[in-house]
Amino acid sequence: MRRRRPPQDDLHNKERWLISYADFITLLFAFFVVMYSVSSVNEGKYKVLSDTFTGVFNAPQRSLQPVSVGDQPARLPQQLQENVIPPLVTRAPGSPELDAEERAQALRTMANQLAMEFDELISQGVVSLETSNEWLELNLPNSMLFSSGDAEPHYDSFEVINKIARVLRGRDNAVKVEGFTDNQPIRTSRFPSNWELSTARAAAVARMLTMEGVEPERLAAVGYGEFQPVARNDTEEGRRRNRRVVLLISRDASIRGAVR
Repeated sequence: MRRRRPPQDDLHNKERWLISYADFITLLFAFFVVMYSVSSVNEGKYKVLSDTFTGVFNAPQRSLQPVSVGDQPARLPQQLQENVIPPLVTRAPGSPELDAEERAQALRTMANQLAMEFDELISQGVVSLETSNEWLELNLPNSMLFSSGDAEPHYDSFEVINKIARVLRGRDNAVKVEGFTDNQPIRTSRFPSNWELSTARAAAVARMLTMEGVEPERLAAVGYGEFQPVARNDTEEGRRRNRRVVLLISRDASIRGAVR
């Protein structure tokens, strides 16, 4: 008696587990790729993203006060009034501007505040602060803000910029951010020369200040490359001094008129 051959469909069904197994291996591979990419986080970009989400989700509740049709506007309940954002206080059009002496006094006040914020670093010679009746010049070494040859701020730079922004917020003084490098050549896909590197660093500092609440219309970013040194470039110490970011805080409000 001949043995009965199993149906052809049964032979195929026995191999169907391979399809599910292959799908599982593919998903497992994709999972580990995602985990590896998440583990390689740029600290500067992560801080920017974190601050952005914090500002969005922790923003105070905003509500508009309804106005009734009658003679008197309706008042919000006391609980809602506490959540209404107070209006921004600005100088009324046509009101007198501060005179030169008042602006000079305000500039001296800012100089004292910056000196207190960076007292220890100034005493160590890491940061320098120069003052006059028209300008404040805050000199920061690049190592406080950026890694070598890069314009992406490292994690510690956010605390430095926050200290500066605390002094600048709520004022109208123009601020010019200047970037400088040493004379060591750089040629990468992102920075063909020191011009691009110094300008990108100045722009990064200006952008960080706006993230901390400084009005962008008060800011300008300028890059000088290696062409405005303050020390000789033939020594390591001289090159270190030349690699810097300088914040020039003007007595006046107009950034286009702030020429030094």
